[in-house]
Order: sequence, then C-alpha cells, then structure tokens
Amino acid sequence: MARWLRSLVGALLLLEGAAALSFLHHRYEEMVQALFRVQSQCPYVTRIYSIGRSVEGRHLYVLEFSDYPGIHEPLEPEFKYVGNMHGNEVLGRELLLQLSEFLCEEYRRGNERITHLIHDTRIHIMPSMNPDGYEVAAKQGPDSNGYLTGRNNANGVDLNRNFPDLNTFMYYSGEINGRNHHIPLPDNWKSQVEPETLAVIQWISSYNFVLSANLHGGAVVANYPYDKSQDQRFRSHRRTVNTPTPDDKLFQKLAKTYSYAHGWMHRGWNCGDYFADGITNGASWYSLSKGMQDFNYLYTNCFEITLELSCNKFPPEEDLERQWMANREALVAFIEEVHQGIKGMVSDENNNGIAGAVISVQGISHDITSGDTGDYFRLLLPGTYTVTASAEGYQPQMVTTTVGPAAPSLVHFQLKQDVVRKAPERKASGTRMNNKALQKKVVPRATRRGTQR
Repeated sequence: MARWLRSLVGALLLLEGAAALSFLHHRYEEMVQALFRVQSQCPYVTRIYSIGRSVEGRHLYVLEFSDYPGIHEPLEPEFKYVGNMHGNEVLGRELLLQLSEFLCEEYRRGNERITHLIHDTRIHIMPSMNPDGYEVAAKQGPDSNGYLTGRNNANGVDLNRNFPDLNTFMYYSGEINGRNHHIPLPDNWKSQVEPETLAVIQWISSYNFVLSANLHGGAVVANYPYDKSQDQRFRSHRRTVNTPTPDDKLFQKLAKTYSYAHGWMHRGWNCGDYFADGITNGASWYSLSKGMQDFNYLYTNCFEITLELSCNKFPPEEDLERQWMANREALVAFIEEVHQGIKGMVSDENNNGIAGAVISVQGISHDITSGDTGDYFRLLLPGTYTVTASAEGYQPQMVTTTVGPAAPSLVHFQLKQDVVRKAPERKASGTRMNNKALQKKVVPRATRRGTQR
C-alpha cells in the first residue's frame, strides 16, 4: 500500500469512534481483570498466557491476538510489545491495555485494517514486565512519585541492565571477524539474571519473534540499537558515540514509523531535549550495558526498538486519554512494519521444513534463521538483494530478489542434500509444504538529560 494511502487509512482509523475505554491507572489485579475482560469479549482471536512469575509471585501475563490463538501459522510473523519494564514508568502499561481493548473492539466492529492485522500477524502484548516495581510506584501515586521509586524489581535490580552482555562478546568477535548474531549465552547466565529476565529470555527463545518494541517513560523519542557503544561508559562520564548495527538504515526507518505516526514525537523538541525526527541511536544518546533491545538483536531473530513515550514517568489519569490519542495510530502502524522485507520457507527435496537454516543477505552482516516449521522472516528496506539460505548437510542456495514498499516478497528455498556429507537425521518438522501454503495471500501493510532507559 502506498505511503499516502496508509496515512489516509490511519487518519480514518483515528477519526472512527473510539471504543469504551477507561482511562485509569490499573493496579495488578485490575490489570489482570482488564486482560481477561478483553479475552472474554474476543475469545476466538485472543489467548492469555503467563511466561513466568515475578520475584513476589505475580504472573507475567501476555495477551495474544491471532486468528488461530496458540498456534504459529507458517509464514505468519510473530510480533511483541513489552511494557512497564521499569516499574515507575507506567504509561506503556496503560497504553498496551488500551491497545488490547482497541484491537478487540475494532475487530468486533469489522474494521478491515485491524481484521487484516490480526489475521496475518500473531501479536503478543505484555503490559507489565515488572509488576512488583509498579506496585511500589503506585503506592506513591502520580503526584509524589520519586524519580527512582519502583524503578527496579523487588530485588532492587534494574531489569534493563540485567540481560547477558552479548555486546562485549560481539565487539571482541568483530575484531576477529566473528559473528554479531545468535551469539551463544554464557554457561552461567541463569545465575546472573532475575526471575523476570529469565522468563523473558525463555519466552523469546520459544517464539520466533520478528519485530518488537519495549515501552518506557522519561523522554519522548524512538531509540534503536546499539544501546551499548564499544567505547565503555566510565564512572561519572557518559560516552555518546553513535554505534550503528548492520541494519542501521532499517532501524531508523522503523523508529521513524513510530515517531511520525505519533502526535508530537517527530517534532524533536520534547522534555528539554532535541532528537532529530524524534529518533536516536541508543549509544549516541548514552551507552547502556546489558539492555533488552540489544539482547534481542544479538541473540534472536527479533529487531527491537525502545519507545520513550512521556516526560512524566507516572502521568496523572487526566493525561491518559491525550496520551492514548497521540500513540494509538503509532502503535498500530509499528505492528504493520513486521510485514516488510522477505519471507518464505526453507525446505528439503521432500518439502519438509528445515529448522535453523541460516538466511544471509549480501552486504548486511547480520543473519537470521528459520523457525521450527522452516519458515523465515527477514526485515529489509525496499531494494534488490542477493539472499542465501544454508543448512548443515545441504548445499546452499542463492537467489536475487527485489523488495517493494508495500508487502513482503515471498522467497522460498529448497535445499539439496550435500553429496559430500550426508545430512544428519532429524525429526520431521511437521510442516510439509503444499501449494496452498506456498500461495498464502500476503496482505499489504496497511527526556530529560540523564533519563535512564
């Protein structure tokens, strides 16, 4: 869909009557009730599941939207939103609850854009990654909330400084021509992380997420990797060095998608700071170690950005409706960005899906892998690319394809067994390609200085 048409559709979406939403702060029990209310209103396209518990035993709930809840459909991408990672940064939590109600209500009303989105995307929404910290912050309330009150989890740990430090390994391996993708975790990683972090790592290891955003507060800007610069941050001195990924232009485009769909983020001047186009490279702002967005990029197939959404970490309830109207179109438009680039199946000569096949794009030194069913998703900007699929025991296959601006290009690979080395025995993936799967319809895509992410 052309950019102007997408903008028109988005504008019409904003002009449509809003669902009956309650603009209130939700404590844990109220948040759970809100999620289950949405699930009861849209039972055929939603599912609620828990990825684990917090230090104090609260469930880390996720609400899933899909036309087949609980099932990964081949060639259908997985998307996630994560809110309230810092317990006292609460706007993201409330926006994700509003988004959940909105998606359900608009689906029930037959909104074509939302229907296509839910039918062609598996959307996972986690309103709160740090429910324990939120309860501490909520006791203070919006008016007297301290700048750090409730930020950390119940063990006093900043969850956005708690993921395994894969950046250091990546920078070292880069010096010796090593990889910057699917970096293995250290042997003792489980003993180094908090229960909430452990749950998220196991979650993103279980789903082949393609695109993601985590929602924060304290600034208004869309932040993209890398968060950590190679030049380490020293005590009392913040190094601000632009540190781009191999997918830097793509990340800028993803960040701008949110920024320009937002009510005012794109203007640049917010909260006393200026960010051109309302976006920033993380390390260019300040270097952050052991953060979640870099971990996603270096360990999984997922491209994640960080959304700073409000100057006030705990805005008053009377400001929630205004914030929702500013973010509603941006939240939907960003999900739609998962439908760009290329996608397809990697199979053997018997049409069995090959899991873990490596997809390489010439000129971009960052690979992704196929999922359990053999399907893969590679986000790319419009252009012409040479793409190679390879797997142990098979001959690699190379194709040249052109990516357009409206929808992902379907690029399938069928790998022949290596005549020199027999492919190792493996369990069937359960996915046998047929004409219907190959021809699946592709629907166009319709701070203050010192703030800590």
